[in-house]
Parts: sequence; structure tokens; C-alpha cells
Amino acid sequence: MADRPRNILICSCEDTMPLDAKAVQRVCRDSVVIEGRQLCRAELERFRKAAAGGEPIMVACTQEAPLFTELAGEGGGNITFVNIRETAGWSKDAKENAKAAGPKMAALIAAAAEPAPEVPYVSLNSEGVTLLYGKDEQALEAANLLKDHLDLTVLIKQPAGVTPLRVTEFPVVKGTIRQAKGHLGKFEITVDDYAAPHPSSRGSLTFGAAKNDAVSRCDILIDLSGGAPLFPASDLRDGYLRADPGDPAAVLRAVLKARDFTGSFDKPRYIKFTEDLCAHSRSKIVGCRRCLDLCPTGAIAPNGDHVAIDAQICAGCGQCAAACPTGAAAYALPPSDALLRKLRALLGAYREAGGKQAVVMFHDGEHGADLIDALAHHGDGLPANVLPVQVNEITQVGLEAVAASLAYGASAVRFLTRAKPRHDMAGLSKTIALAQPILAGLGFVGSRAGTIETDDPDALGEVLRAMPSMDSAAKPATFSAVGEKRDVVRLALRELHAAAPTPVDIVALPQGAPFGTLIVNVEGCTLCLSCVSACPTGALSDDPEKPMLRFAEDACVQCGLCAATCPEKVISLKPQIDFRAATAMSRVIKQEEPFLCVRCSKPFGVKSSVDRVVAKLEGQHWMFKDSKQRLDVIRMCADCRVEAMAAESFDPFAKNPRPAPRTTDDYLRERDEAARKGES
Repeated sequence: MADRPRNILICSCEDTMPLDAKAVQRVCRDSVVIEGRQLCRAELERFRKAAAGGEPIMVACTQEAPLFTELAGEGGGNITFVNIRETAGWSKDAKENAKAAGPKMAALIAAAAEPAPEVPYVSLNSEGVTLLYGKDEQALEAANLLKDHLDLTVLIKQPAGVTPLRVTEFPVVKGTIRQAKGHLGKFEITVDDYAAPHPSSRGSLTFGAAKNDAVSRCDILIDLSGGAPLFPASDLRDGYLRADPGDPAAVLRAVLKARDFTGSFDKPRYIKFTEDLCAHSRSKIVGCRRCLDLCPTGAIAPNGDHVAIDAQICAGCGQCAAACPTGAAAYALPPSDALLRKLRALLGAYREAGGKQAVVMFHDGEHGADLIDALAHHGDGLPANVLPVQVNEITQVGLEAVAASLAYGASAVRFLTRAKPRHDMAGLSKTIALAQPILAGLGFVGSRAGTIETDDPDALGEVLRAMPSMDSAAKPATFSAVGEKRDVVRLALRELHAAAPTPVDIVALPQGAPFGTLIVNVEGCTLCLSCVSACPTGALSDDPEKPMLRFAEDACVQCGLCAATCPEKVISLKPQIDFRAATAMSRVIKQEEPFLCVRCSKPFGVKSSVDRVVAKLEGQHWMFKDSKQRLDVIRMCADCRVEAMAAESFDPFAKNPRPAPRTTDDYLRERDEAARKGES
């Protein structure tokens, strides 16, 4: 574990959970483990003393983090926190056996000590210009709660029976939103049937002539219309607040939240995108579109040969990064290599402290953490062998994390999801579907990767305790992951193969997998090398000295651009993973002798291709029916072809010589000759 804190403070929380300080000390050899009973109250002086030196310290308590942070600030200490109470100490297993939770506590502390990389941010600016979209007078009631806080306009789509305002404190117009785009601070709305009310409206609002395609721009968009959401995954769109008009509490929450949306806001730039690695398209032929199909918010759009990711709209689900085969889209909260280093510290410490049959459970901080807390406070807590790993979004976890977990010694991996997810979970489902055949093919028997879909903490506990016992790798890996996404995936899979119970060289994968080989009909291939030009990863290559097509399976991401580009349609994809590919040389798919120019003997082109062209044109095309000279031009290199055409005044597009132009003298001479011969 790198950069361990000098002092680690663990507390039994008034003897409500057993502590195993020896297990923690065994893992954290370079740190001083301070054990307490009530560090936040009666023993607070022990914390002050540990923090006084200004050295990094860790406190195994998150409930009193504000208090400890305030006190650490006085002494200038550098402090981090980790929760071992709800995640380990408050459990049925810990009560029955005081030593049962020790390895888990040590593992959680070791993982928390891993340094967290810095995350870049993107700014959103809002001046409070707000459009409130409703269908009746309820929209006006909500507007009255906001008029003193925001620059407000009310748009009503069904204005019948709406009473005019006694004092016009904010504009009220009618219309129906046809299209909406943008984000907090930069919404653009297209409105049909738009009209302003007559100032003379008496019993109810009356409106002037309506028009379509009216455009409105605002910073905040509040939707109380009761209709379909204006955006995909609407609850993930910053600045868009939608509430059911039939739920007064939901409307009030939306109104109160809107008040806070004025000013400058920083949100993480969740995705690091490298255009040069993107395999979306080449020459207007589309290849990979995995990210486009998975993005729930519509933040990704085609942009030439690659895609563009709008950081202001991106909600950070991470499905694009988990599915990206080249690593062009990489998650930054944290990067994949940082997550693997945390897993290495977690599982290595758990094993070193004596833990067995670890189950890694990925969860988010909003849903998963609440379930774990509820299970600890009101139930039996998590089993002692379940190691929770909190991530920003569980859909950010890719194949590399699953493979590394099993390679590091976990017996299984589980993803804790909502019973009704906020957005489509197709990306996570594909990750698990890709991992299962690899794990099964390497001898990991049973359900090693799967989801737990529940909002009930008791159901979570029941599922975890009912999991069958599964053996972990006999010789767990200890590699440290460093590098970009694609490199990390390759490394994790190689280490998984090395630690597998029954390793094999090749495992078949489902369609759409980012690993595989090519099947080429060699007889139909003309070595035109169009596929080489289209390949975005260099998996297909040629030889500058002779006609040759080579393939490196380790670099292939199965984008399909080669198959789509091939004019002869002789290439097809075969998804598989060959664990030998990482160290194998690129194999030759086809090679031929170059064709020699019939004039200078310089090699050019491919012999089979030139012969095929000659065979198709000879006696068939009008330009080549009667002249061997013209066929020889095809057999010449570019330089000789130009020389031959210039020397012999050869025009390949002319069948007969052009007649000389006729002048007036020609006509007069013909007339005189005809007169002498007595012709009319």
C-alpha cells in the first residue's frame, strides 16, 4: 500500500463492534494503529495528539468526519476517513466471532489509503433565467414561489380557464414545447402554437395570433406539464427539473431546488476522450458505435471520423468508457488503472490478514451506501467476506475491473443496482455477458459475475448470505496496473489467465465483443489494402517492399471497418480472445509476388490483380478490343505509362483520330472543283 498514513485511528464505537488491531497492524506495517472506544467524545484528546504533528492520519469513522476535520484543521493535519462500522463491524458475523471482521477492516483501511487521482472539472454558469412549463394555474402558483428569486417566464400549453394575473410580475405566454436541447445555463427550446396574452383579458387569459418555431433560451427549465420528459434520462440533465403536477410535494421540491441553480457550478469532467483512438468511422463508413448506442443522456454525437462528447450534458454513467474498445473514452472518476490499484490493495490486504472467499461488491454512493447503512443499523449487516467498493456509478466498471478482481483473489463479483434503475443498464449487462464466457472458459465455475437488483436492505443481506461458496484463484496475482484503458484491460486479462484454474489459449466470445480475429477469403482478396487504410488500430498492416497483408489480433477491436470497407467483401469478424496474441507476431494473411513493368521491369501492383484486370478488359471493352498496345499500357508502371502515351500520341479515350477542322477555303475549293466537273 503506497503512502500509508502515519497514524491509523480505529474505534469500537462504545464497544458496539469488535476490533482486531493486530490484523490492521499486520497489513499496515509502517503505520501506528491507535485503538479507542470513544474517540469522538471522551478520547478526543488522543485524536488531537495524533493530528498535532501534521502528518497524514486516517480515522476509521465517517459519522463524525466533520468534527475530526475541524479539529485536524487546527493542527494542520492531513486526514482521510474510512467507514468500517456499517461495512464491517456492525454485522452478525462480527458479533458471533470477534475475529471475523478483522481481515475485512484491514482491507477497507488499506484500500482507503490508496491515493485518489485529481479529477478535472467543467464549469456551468447560470444567471437564473428560468422557463416554467405547465398546463394550468398550478404553474402560476409555482411561479409565485420563484418570482422573487429567479428571472421567470411561464409557458402554459393548455391555457383555457387560466385567470389573468392581478399584477404582471412575470410574463405568461402559451405554447407547446416541440424540441429542447442544452443544459444548465444553456437551454434552447423550440415552441409551437406560441402566443402572448391580450392585456385586456378579463375572465380568463385570451391570446393573440399563434406562431410556430418560436425559440426561447434560458438557464433553468422547470417542467410541470405532466407530459413526457423533454430529454432522455431526464433526471440526469443538469438544470432540468421535472415534477408530476399531481404530486404537490414533488412540485415543491422542484421549486426549492430551482432556487439554488443560480451562479457558477463545477461538475466533474467524467470522460477523458482521445479523438485519435476513436474507431467510429473512416471515409464516411461507420464502424464502432458502442458509445452512441449506450449513452442515456444523448451527450455523444458523431463528429466526422470520431465522436464528440459534450461534457456539460454527460452525467457520468461511464457506460461509454466501459464499452469503448480502444480506450478513446476513458473514465476519470477514477481512471481504470487507479480503480485496479485500489482493488489490489483491498484484496491483497484481505488475503494477508487471513480472509478467504472474498466477494467484491461494487455500489454507488447514493443508492448502495444507503442500503448498506440500513442493513447495518436494522439488520444483520454485510457478511464478513463481502468487500464493498464504492464507485461513482456502477455502470462505469468495465471488464478490466471484473478480470482483475478474480485475478487478485476474489471468488466472485457483484454489482448492487436499483430495482428500477435511473437509466438503461445495457452497458453493465454487456460487460457481465462478456466476462462470463471468459471466466467459464478459464475454469472459474459458477456465477462469478452478476447483479443484485434491489431497493430492500433485507433482501440484499439474504442474497449475499445465500451465495454458494466458490474457490478463488490458487495463486492470486499481485500486478500493479499503470497505463491507459486498453493496456489495463490487456494486462488484467493476461493476469487472469495466469491465475486461472484451467487456463486455455482461446475462448469464444459473443457478438459485439471487443476482441477477436478476422476470417479472410484469401482467394477473393486482391491485396488492394483498403482494409489497411481503414483500420484505426493498426491491427491490419502491409509491407512497403512487397504485396502483403498482415494481421495482429492483439490490436483488433472488432470495429468492423475493414469488413465494411473491403470492395470484394471477403472479410468477416470472429469474436474470441486468444491469450497468446499479446506476445505473438503479426501473421501474414496473404502475400504475392509484385507485377513487373513490361517496359522497365520495375515492380508495381500485384500480379494477380493486374492479370485479372487485363483478362476482364481484353476483347470485352471497346478501348481494348483490337490493340495489344493499349493492353500493354495496363501492364506498365505509372512512369512508363506516361512515356508510352506521350511518345506514341496515345489517347486511351479516343477510338478514331479526330478529323481536321474545315474552313471557308475548303468549301470554296470544293465548289470550284464541282463546277469544273459540271456538277451543280
